[in-house]
Amino acid sequence: MSDQKPFIDIRHAQKSFGTLEVLKDISLQVDRGQIVAIIGPSGSGKSTLLRAINDLDPLTGGEVWLEDKQINKTLPHRQYEKHINEVRQEIGMVFQHFNLFPHLKVRENVTLAPKMLKGLSDDDANALAEEQLTKVGMIERIDYYPSQLSGGQKQRVAIARALAMKPKVMLFDEATSALDPELVEEVNLVMKKLAEEHMTMIIVTHEMSFAESVCDRVLFMDQGVVVEEGPPEVIFRNPKSERTQHFLRNHLAAAG
Repeated sequence: MSDQKPFIDIRHAQKSFGTLEVLKDISLQVDRGQIVAIIGPSGSGKSTLLRAINDLDPLTGGEVWLEDKQINKTLPHRQYEKHINEVRQEIGMVFQHFNLFPHLKVRENVTLAPKMLKGLSDDDANALAEEQLTKVGMIERIDYYPSQLSGGQKQRVAIARALAMKPKVMLFDEATSALDPELVEEVNLVMKKLAEEHMTMIIVTHEMSFAESVCDRVLFMDQGVVVEEGPPEVIFRNPKSERTQHFLRNHLAAAG
């Protein structure tokens, strides 16, 4: 880590659903431009941790900071709504399911938020949509409806929609897990391109080869804790924890 303050700073994150403790005192710092993968078995708390960053799953305890701004503030309702809407404009998130508006064409799906939240004119929003759809290889589908697209194409539109808000960080929650295997690579290529542009990214993934080739750091989570973290070559080639070793062995066996 550098001597500078971390870009994203998660401090003692704790999350419970009733008596079930899903996150157990997790602290995590991410520098600007870093790409962090979070891996682990189902139910380990990966998605909950990711969703806590933009307060979609509010923490039971702990703090989340983006630069010098605390995200999960306790505020009166109206003040909180204003605060979190501003914060979420700086955090792009791509989910497992694409959540595109089915009645809107691709262009309108991408331009809607910049026009509503940032007050962009139609011309400026269209130019932005064309720029981002070109980046994800979807410009030729700009006037299609979501029903006319494959799963991989829908996910690339979802990424363009998130990028259109010019976020400071991108969060990917199993962005390829709902796709047919042959469509996974087209989405991974878009994410690789973002990595080359030094976009700060936190990626919950079950794609081990992608995490190994693209990410700067890998966190292995199990039962609500970060069991082990380090560079991908260490986590995948020489993990220290028996739990990490066991998970990777099982994952390789299943993939094989």
